[in-house]
Amino acid sequence: MNKYFRDNRKINPTEISLKLEAENDENKIEIGPTKLAISEWDKLCLELPDLGKMREYRNNRLVQHINEREYAGLLLFDPLNIRYATDSTNMQIWNMHNPFRAVLVCSDGYMVIWDYKNSPFLSKFNPLVKEQRYGADLFYFARGDKSNLAADKFSNEIRVLLSEHSGNNKRLAVDKIMINGLKALEAQGFEIKEGEELTEKARSVKGYDEILAMRCASAACENSVYIMEQFARNNVPKEQVSEDEIWAILHAENIKRGGEWIETRLLSSGPRTNPWFQECGPRIPKNNEILAFDTDLVGSYGICVDISRTWWIGNEKPRPDMIYAMQHGYEHIMTNMDMLKPGVSMEELTLKAHVLDPIYQKGKYGVLMHGVGLCDEWPSINYPDGFVEGAYNYPLEEGMVLCVEVLVSPENGDFSIKLEDQVLITSDGYENLTKYPFDERLMGT
Repeated sequence: MNKYFRDNRKINPTEISLKLEAENDENKIEIGPTKLAISEWDKLCLELPDLGKMREYRNNRLVQHINEREYAGLLLFDPLNIRYATDSTNMQIWNMHNPFRAVLVCSDGYMVIWDYKNSPFLSKFNPLVKEQRYGADLFYFARGDKSNLAADKFSNEIRVLLSEHSGNNKRLAVDKIMINGLKALEAQGFEIKEGEELTEKARSVKGYDEILAMRCASAACENSVYIMEQFARNNVPKEQVSEDEIWAILHAENIKRGGEWIETRLLSSGPRTNPWFQECGPRIPKNNEILAFDTDLVGSYGICVDISRTWWIGNEKPRPDMIYAMQHGYEHIMTNMDMLKPGVSMEELTLKAHVLDPIYQKGKYGVLMHGVGLCDEWPSINYPDGFVEGAYNYPLEEGMVLCVEVLVSPENGDFSIKLEDQVLITSDGYENLTKYPFDERLMGT
């Protein structure tokens, strides 16, 4: 019988050595922080998360929410929900538009993953995942004109599993699924419920080890941003580097620390900052211009660090209107941040928010603040003119993490100021997890 490397390969992020002087079996280090990240966290005296406990907390959250809603189980296709449930990854970005992975969490906690046929080992490290299967690739590219056959087979597996672990309950929550899969599940007699509502609520309150992981990820992100800033300040005055080249530094430094990807390309310079959302390109930033960015970074431990800063780069002083806009934006996020504490309603955050000057109203950002964890998450706290009564009728809870942000973009102007901090809701208020400084010259100091 032929023997293959894959048969003995072990992937276990929990076995990464946290002592840099110790020897590592590099085959076992597949996801997780690098030695560079760990050495930086050690200097900051950051406590590392217990990944086993973090996985147990997440599993308990999902099972709790399944049973509170009296569902038979929860069927996941979203790669971020699968990461939350299993802490395993497999070609995450490709999987986002070619959904070949699925996870079923039954009401009794029994968990099954469907993965790429030749990669069941990717989740073997997690004892909470009881089975590894394949066959959830229901998208047209993979199945062609016979995708209905694959959907029927897959849905039958779901029926059998739930009958074994959840009895006769036919209420099944599903987050994102191909149409053929949905029809096949309904043909099996399942009453399909909104799985995304369940997962967003479950993910919204972070456990102790998730918060430790987020502190580490934040530090890794900020160290990466610092290197990008130094590169920009050293090279932009020469007017020889593009926005793309500056943004590439953040990508590289994120990967060096065990980060995973960046969700957007939101870095722009000079007049391209207004209107906002022009992603980075080949433009060469000029000396004495603004450079603004939004990290949208999925970093160490798969944790999203979503912060924004705006820098003035050059030998001259920024204009008075730029300094005022920066100070106004800073006042905006700090005033809104001061409202954060357990028990305050999400609607109150909207209705009592700091009001931007009229010249900035048309170009303001889409939200005041939003949740964050493995990516941008529930809730989304809107400005009053985007408020929908009843959409977010919930109180803040200890353990939630919110990104508080602002876009100060003067109407018909030639610049914008983008600022954003990541904030943990604590028992008596909040803790700002973001330590990165604001540009002193734009702040007028």
